[in-house]
Parts: sequence; C-alpha cells; structure tokens
Amino acid sequence: MHSGRRALTALHLFLVWALTAAVVPTLGYGLVLSNWGGGAGAAVPVFALGVPLTVGLLATAGLPARTVVPLCGSASQRLGWAVLVFVLGTLGVLGGLAAYFGEVELGSAGIRIALTGVPYAVAAALFVPGRWVRLGALTVLASAAAYGGYIGPAQAQQRQHEAEVARYREKPELLYLGAAPPGMQVSRAEVGPASFSVEYLPVRAGYEVGYVGLTVSPPLTPALRCPEPADTRMTCTIDAHGEMRIVRGLPGGSREVTLVRRLGNAEAQVTSQTLDEPGLRDLLRTLRPLSDTELEKLMREKKINYRN
Repeated sequence: MHSGRRALTALHLFLVWALTAAVVPTLGYGLVLSNWGGGAGAAVPVFALGVPLTVGLLATAGLPARTVVPLCGSASQRLGWAVLVFVLGTLGVLGGLAAYFGEVELGSAGIRIALTGVPYAVAAALFVPGRWVRLGALTVLASAAAYGGYIGPAQAQQRQHEAEVARYREKPELLYLGAAPPGMQVSRAEVGPASFSVEYLPVRAGYEVGYVGLTVSPPLTPALRCPEPADTRMTCTIDAHGEMRIVRGLPGGSREVTLVRRLGNAEAQVTSQTLDEPGLRDLLRTLRPLSDTELEKLMREKKINYRN
C-alpha cells in the first residue's frame, strides 16, 4: 500500500471513529432520556431520526475513501457501506454495553465515549482492501472479545471477591475460630457490625443431634460480670482465671451451658445444650485468629455471610 493510500486509509478510519464517537453516545443518551421521560413510544421518533442521520453522516465520512474502499465508489455504494458499518459497529457497542453492565472495567466516562467509536472503525477497516489493515481489524476484534468475554469478567470477579474479603475483615479483632468439637464441623459463620458468630453442627446432620454456638464481640463491661438472673433456674460463677460460667435449666431437665472468656480486646462466648463443659473449654482454648485460608474456604463453601 503506497504512502498516499495509507494516509487516506488512516484518515478514513479516523473520520469513522471520530464521527461515531461523537454521534452514537448522543443518540444513545437521547434514547434513554426519551424512554425514561415518556416510555418506549417516546423513543421511537428519536430512533427514527437518529439512525438515518448517523448512517447519512457515515456515508459522508466515506467520501475521502472513494479511491481506497471499493464500496465507497458511488453514492449508492457508500450508503450501503454506511449501513453495514453502522450495523456491525452497533453490534460491537451492544457487546461493550453487556460487558460494562457485567462490571467489566472500561475506564472513565471519557474513555468509554472514545471506545464507542472503535467498533465502527474496526467494521470500516474490514472493507479496506489491504491485508494488513484487515488483519489489524481482526486483531482488535479478537482482543476486544477476549477482554470483554474472559479477562474483564475475571478481573471484575476478582475485584468483587477482594471487596467482599475486605468487608469481612473490617473488624479483624473479632474474627476468631476454634477447632470443631469431635464429630462436628463449622455449619455457618456470620459477620455482623459488632460481632462474629459461628455455628457448629454434627458432620452427620440429620443422624446425630448437637449444636455449639460461638460468638465473639467487644466487651460490654471492663470486667466480666454475671447477668442478673431472670429466674432461679440460672446460675452464674466467675472463676479465678476470669472465666464466666452460666448454666440455665431448661424444661424437661436439660440444661444450657455458656462459657465466656476475654480474648484480647474481645469477648468470646460458647454455648451448647449437648456438648459438655470440657468440650466447650477445649473450643475456647483452641480459638485463634481466622486465617486467610480459612476465610477463603468459608467463602468458597458459602458458609459465611454478612449481616447488616
């Protein structure tokens, strides 16, 4: 391709890009505003006026390429070329919108407006009879498809995952996990604004009965203090090591045992009606800060959630 033809081709593709980058976002904005203000019927006149106008401007932009693009040789051919470029480019824009609403990162508003013209320039390049120009257009098309279909969504998912981890880690001083009692496993964990709770259930749920609850929260008092008993069925003691033991009698002769212990700047509480006191103390003894690996595992297994 001679230098003169290269310059004409570059000018041709630049004109297509600049024109569509200016007109198509305006047309889309007008369609959104008219649809929002007056319903789908109000958008029809905007569409009926905007599309022919855009096609006509594209046909005009094809004038300098009369000697470069065979489909731009005559007025009727330029009109057909403009329709093809508009249709193909609009399909590319719709793909970009799908990626954008799928939270794929496409840059600032200015960059997104500039990107609007790229699919039309790529479509126009496909009609230029030059091997390298078409190869370049196909390369751009393949790169856009790879980014919009695979790379971008993966990055968006990673950003969402990192944001979710950061939300769970807002109060790391409360995130403690203990070794599951024998025959039990973590069933569910919940992060609240001022607490972290974990439920342990039997591994063979449905065949065995058992429940242990762990709650870690900021201390409410400078030192552990027994609550005022609501009835005579509750007893509370605090031993020399500062551990509080609460026993509540339940109907039917069963009882619920709660052990509370200070844990740095937090207060850990374990409760169960089925696990004995040595088992609850073992759970308290094995409490450790929730590791990244353990948090990832809970998230992967969908066993943790955030409560507002």
